[in-house]
Amino acid sequence: MADVLHDVLHEQLTSRRLQLQVALERPQAPAELRGLLGEVDAALDRMSHGVYGLCESCGDAIEGDRLLADPVLRFCLDHLTTAQQEALQRDLELAARVQRGLLPASSLQVPGWSFAYEYHPAGIVSGDYCDVLPCSSGDAYFLLGDIAGKGVAASMQMTQLHAMFRSLIPIGLALSDLVERVSAIFCDSKLPSHYATLACTRATSAGDVEICNAGHLPVLLVRPEGVTRLESNSLPIGMFCTTSYVTNRATLRSGDTLVFFTDGLSEAENADGGEFGVERIEELCSALAASDPAAMARSLAESSRRFSLGTAQPDDVTILAVRRA
Repeated sequence: MADVLHDVLHEQLTSRRLQLQVALERPQAPAELRGLLGEVDAALDRMSHGVYGLCESCGDAIEGDRLLADPVLRFCLDHLTTAQQEALQRDLELAARVQRGLLPASSLQVPGWSFAYEYHPAGIVSGDYCDVLPCSSGDAYFLLGDIAGKGVAASMQMTQLHAMFRSLIPIGLALSDLVERVSAIFCDSKLPSHYATLACTRATSAGDVEICNAGHLPVLLVRPEGVTRLESNSLPIGMFCTTSYVTNRATLRSGDTLVFFTDGLSEAENADGGEFGVERIEELCSALAASDPAAMARSLAESSRRFSLGTAQPDDVTILAVRRA
């Protein structure tokens, strides 16, 4: 197990032990708390003997994201009881429904803009972040991000990002200050091994856009005459707690489109190990320049699936297309 993850889990277990001890000192403390304390002590004992995180049935490593969600686990997925497997499946399906509920509604109206997205998790839950938020000022925010890592832990961090931006955007901060504030909070509250790449765009109803690309893949500005890459100009958020961010500005004409995507699209591989790649995405966007956002996003996703036919989808794929109306 990675040293960083081990330290995080040791801190979690130690904190839980103290909380349980305090709770047990109270009159009429529930009897099951003593059993929980025993599980925490057993986990700390496994850490001290160097066997923490190993399945007690087969000796293989327990999945890291499961340990982050429940650090007292003793068995890997292959050796859960049938009842435990069914309960886990129900929890994951519920988490997936919650995540999908956080996605922007396709019926959402944004004055001066139309948008569409494709969202295809590699597993039940996703570490991709996609949101559209119109404001009372007339501005609108379009956001696409990708949490480092996969599985339950990444999905939890994604919901945290969603909540932070939804809470801070109405304050009316400058875009660079907004991303800096989110990054600082994310850095303080996330796991040490996690960070997020993010493309955050503020758009006015007049067609002016301001983009902060924090370590994310290029945003593509698609016009009838060609495609322009708007490259990353800052570090990913949460990587350091005091990072400053800069923005770029552009004015979109009627029919111009911004295309955002996560690396599940650009890094999709075919059976020969070839990569879908950003250049292929640019070529497709150029050919689709006259298409509406829904057709553009759908065509990109379908082209990637055809390219990768016969291979497993290794990463989450999210595409957001935003058209100047």
